[in-house]
Amino acid sequence: MKIIPVILSGGSGTRLWPLSRKMYPKQFINLHAELTMLQETVTRLDGLDLDHPIVVCNEEHRFIVAEQLRQIDIESPVIILEPEGKNTAPAIALAAQYCQQQGKQDSMLLVLAADHIILDQQAFHQSIEKAVAVASKGALVTFGIVPDKAEAGYGYIRYQPLPSAQVFEVTEFVEKPDAQTAQSYLESGEYLWNSGMFLFMSGQYLSELSVHQPEIAHCVQLAMQNLSSDLDFVRIDAEAFAKCPSDSIDYAVMEKTDRAMVVPLDAGWNDIGSWSSLWQVNDKDESGNSVHGDVMLVDSSNNLAMSESRLLAAVGVDDLIMVETKDAILVAHQDKSQQVKEIVDQLKLQQREESNFHRVVYRPWGCFDSIEEGERFKVKRISVKPGAKLSLQMHHHRAEHWIVVSGTARVQRGDEEMILTENESTYIHVGQTHSLENPGQLPLELIEIQTGSYLGEDDIVRFEDKYGRHK
Repeated sequence: MKIIPVILSGGSGTRLWPLSRKMYPKQFINLHAELTMLQETVTRLDGLDLDHPIVVCNEEHRFIVAEQLRQIDIESPVIILEPEGKNTAPAIALAAQYCQQQGKQDSMLLVLAADHIILDQQAFHQSIEKAVAVASKGALVTFGIVPDKAEAGYGYIRYQPLPSAQVFEVTEFVEKPDAQTAQSYLESGEYLWNSGMFLFMSGQYLSELSVHQPEIAHCVQLAMQNLSSDLDFVRIDAEAFAKCPSDSIDYAVMEKTDRAMVVPLDAGWNDIGSWSSLWQVNDKDESGNSVHGDVMLVDSSNNLAMSESRLLAAVGVDDLIMVETKDAILVAHQDKSQQVKEIVDQLKLQQREESNFHRVVYRPWGCFDSIEEGERFKVKRISVKPGAKLSLQMHHHRAEHWIVVSGTARVQRGDEEMILTENESTYIHVGQTHSLENPGQLPLELIEIQTGSYLGEDDIVRFEDKYGRHK
């Protein structure tokens, strides 16, 4: 019996703004290593006997997930799309129900978040192996992190330590405590941090969910009755899923079941819930500074300084978070890093795009960078992957001028088709159908100049699209 990894990739990571945005959250960013956090989550399972992974993600992130899995050579992943986020209990139920319907009734699910760091891969694997024996007998096993400090930002799991045991019965789940209570938990030796990682049989989870939260189980079952496949993706019944209650697996099942067990995990775990937690796990210089990108610090200590696009310089500062991106700069004190979410809340209230998008926006065919914008004009740098093609489309309010910087472009403009290479250009009239394709082996780079009365991304009518975005 193989274990099926179920990776939950629905978080938004608002406390890691401005690097993490709604449309490109932290799990898709290489915050700590060369690979992104999603890719790290998958590759740290190398060496275990596992089936193809299931990723449950937001509809809007589907192409990012597919591309990042392709980059690390993951074959035949199942990507289940949530029409809307309903928290972890329904998300896991979707994966469990999918396994039941695919004839994998005896499947064991290893549920992981896509945005955790685990430094000791061997210890992690050993903990999974310990959990398998009891999970195969019907236990719902969670992994409790052995605390190394009194942390008030995590939920806790109380258990009864036994000298010879490796897997323990859960006594209770505890909400995030205040600082004094967290200290008492640490000193007692009876508490573990709640990691949000689990191992159990898919059928057993659905059975417990039916007992303790039957409405979720029913709605998920209805939503999974009318599955459709779209490229690499599994689509569920959006109308049925919309009626599903939103609840976490802890509230819906783990706090109520009598089958909860816990394996203590001491493997350098961190959920990177804030900039200060990233600073804690990152490498630092002799002054305690964690520096990434083009950064100069003078007479400064214990800072996290990250620069994406330009020089970031600081003099005489301590204990700060300084993060620069192409369209935003964050400066915060280490002690206030949890309050970055309040900035995102303000951006949302003001309906500012900086809460949702980076200046560089990723699409299934590549990406674009809006490098300049003014009244009635916008300038973009567009990158198209080899073999990729933008949809056949038209715009009601804008014209476009394309100039090829490098690579080869196949352009359809009305009834005309042409090949453009470096330093060549074309003009797309308002209302003219057009498409852009990269037929070459190298990336296609071009500059697009838009002019018109309205330049929003929603001024687009698609007629054909190889990525299924045409309705």
